[in-house]
Amino acid sequence: MKRFIENTVEGEEFDLVIIGGGITGACIAYEGASRGLKVALFEKGDFGGATSAATSKLIHGGLRYLNYLEFGLVRESLRERRILEDIAPNLVYPLPFLIPNYGNLKSNKWIIKAGMILYDLLSFDKGHTRHKSKKLPHHRSLKKSEVLQIAPLLPPEGLTGGAVYYDCQSVAPERLTLSFIKSATAFGAQPSNYAEVVHLEKEQGRFRTATVKDCISGKTVNVRGRLFINSGGPWAERIIKKLSGQETAHSVRMSEGIHIIGPQITKDHALVLLTPGGRHFFAIPWRGYSLYGTTDKDYQGSPDQYRVSKESIDEFVEEINSTLKEKLLDYSNIVHAYGGLRPLTDTHTESSYKSSRKYEIIDGEKEGLAGLITVEGGKYTTSRNLAQSALKVIGKKLGRKLPPSRTARLPLVGSDMPGLTDYLASRKEVYPEFASNTLHTLSVNYGTEMEKIVELSQQNPEWKETLNDDGEILGQVVFAVREEMAVRLLDVLQRRTGLGTLGMPGDDALEKIAGCMARELGWDENQKKEEIRSAVEKLKLPFLAD
Repeated sequence: MKRFIENTVEGEEFDLVIIGGGITGACIAYEGASRGLKVALFEKGDFGGATSAATSKLIHGGLRYLNYLEFGLVRESLRERRILEDIAPNLVYPLPFLIPNYGNLKSNKWIIKAGMILYDLLSFDKGHTRHKSKKLPHHRSLKKSEVLQIAPLLPPEGLTGGAVYYDCQSVAPERLTLSFIKSATAFGAQPSNYAEVVHLEKEQGRFRTATVKDCISGKTVNVRGRLFINSGGPWAERIIKKLSGQETAHSVRMSEGIHIIGPQITKDHALVLLTPGGRHFFAIPWRGYSLYGTTDKDYQGSPDQYRVSKESIDEFVEEINSTLKEKLLDYSNIVHAYGGLRPLTDTHTESSYKSSRKYEIIDGEKEGLAGLITVEGGKYTTSRNLAQSALKVIGKKLGRKLPPSRTARLPLVGSDMPGLTDYLASRKEVYPEFASNTLHTLSVNYGTEMEKIVELSQQNPEWKETLNDDGEILGQVVFAVREEMAVRLLDVLQRRTGLGTLGMPGDDALEKIAGCMARELGWDENQKKEEIRSAVEKLKLPFLAD
């Protein structure tokens, strides 16, 4: 998979030119290409590098949306959860969630029980999965003693019991987004990262040409499109103004969501916790730690300037500690923190926490932006269905009768395996020279594409060397550069591997990874040092203890 922008033919025409390579743009590219459209996608940064990488690593139905009577959104999310289990089984796994019951209204056991029953009813097809290991059980109730055995740091005063229900965890959402990009490419789509659309030109009152800048080489090229799709997430409104010079009546509300990785509070269960202010958040087991998230706070300003602040971390740490029987988190045991901005279409509620996660598909023709469709809002779990809905509008605008969607049935690239459990278990027999944790990590993150990494790594003993406790190896770095459009050190650390998603790797590992990329990409020593400096600036939050 190569960056299309490097070999773009001046004036080449596409049915769809997608602006933005997060999960929404990736799914639209896949949906369009798989139904016979000629698709190009341009992302000014790296694929899935902003909002799509700042998730709670969940594929879930949105249990709390039942509080706001959004039954349609919950049902859509539950259906898409099952579909993602089918088409990306190596990346999406069942996870039990524990809700403790207390005497207050929001955690009362009878109210929770009613919600659990409704959630089970709305997920009536959760047992209809391709892989037996993906079948989700119904909820069950627990006694107080059972709850405390799972989560001993919960306050025992007033605890009456609990309920366990199941949703799913996306172990590497960055790779799930990339899998949609790679699947779109398999159907002929031509995506490019670090390629910024800097201008849209009209012909006869309709957008027809995009000027695209290659942010690596600096060259620009003109690409023609019959239809342009703005899937810029928090940038959507700004993209319209920048590219067309026109204002739009539609606005995006931005909500900051931050996550903290710290001491593991439960081993196998995610916890659903309620802050003193009445807001829910999760504590999710992930790679030997707990992932605490998320917050939901209105953000004003440019999304380009967004960065996790000490103030936001302080506020969230205080909320987390106040829900437990004793102080758990401080800056000495926080491993990493990250955040992002959610684009919300609901601008009328009093807080972003209560805003809907529904999406909008906006035809620009209604406000003098003919040839431009903007997709706003939504949630990660429902992105595939959002793309399917967008294709209905796209087909009409192009005057094409498109074939039916196939994306709910086709496994994503690397995810087509007849038996997931057997495949994961058998890798040690096939490749006995590799460590068990390496093979497990490769199988989960790459699916059947792990075979390519193993074969590649066998060419050089250095590439088989493990770099972290999960057994990740330099062969992944080589694969990311050669096959997955990784051109920056942070691409590899944060979005192709897990080498930087737990914060800073050690200095020795960082030097090896950067050195490997330098040899693959032809960096000189100055460029390698700059890539390391940039990665350290991003990953090493200054207010966290060393």
